[in-house]
Amino acid sequence: MEYTVVIQRFNPETDTKPGHTEYRIEAEPHERVLDLLVRIQSEQDSTLGFRKSCAHGVCGSDAMVINGENRLACSTLVRNLRGNTISIAPLPGAPVLKDLIIDTDGFWEKYQAVMPYLINHDPIPDRERLQSPSEHHIIEESTKCILCGACTHSCPTTWANNDYLGPAALLKAYRFIFDSRDQATEERLETVAGDNGIWRCYTAYNCVESCPKEIDITWHITKLKKKALRS
Repeated sequence: MEYTVVIQRFNPETDTKPGHTEYRIEAEPHERVLDLLVRIQSEQDSTLGFRKSCAHGVCGSDAMVINGENRLACSTLVRNLRGNTISIAPLPGAPVLKDLIIDTDGFWEKYQAVMPYLINHDPIPDRERLQSPSEHHIIEESTKCILCGACTHSCPTTWANNDYLGPAALLKAYRFIFDSRDQATEERLETVAGDNGIWRCYTAYNCVESCPKEIDITWHITKLKKKALRS
């Protein structure tokens, strides 16, 4: 089938505001949106800018707005989109560096703020730090996050408040706060329970709908709120 792909374009070096460019391309139903973008860049317009890496839904680098929803281009099949027109735009709520490429510095600064690593002051064991299956089950879903940013950039609070930690960072905080091996719970809780943390989450559920790994992020943030109230 022939598809019309409408891509939001913006080059801050030459443009004063975003515009749109249409491309017509043949595609098979089993192809992914990423396949179309690669062919457009290779065969029609080499100036098109977008991010990609693993192309298998692991790295999260190709998150973008596809037909109005935050998705991974490498995990979105053409056959699952309605109609013959596909609209593509960069994730909202962040400065655009070029076309579909956003500035992720703010996203990673918030990620680093929650100390996204295991902190344990006990003597280093000869092998790994043990954790029972039941203890791991508590954090298992949160470990599936690929840090694509689709959740954070779908959040109305993020759009309105540049200082809000955002769903991705809060989910990562949950992953370590509820890890039985970690010993920095209070320090992390102090960060996430601050003015721009968990209490700025108004349970819009946009993050849940946009997560490509189907993580119930709002549920995890609610658990953080309960943990903070008990501390």
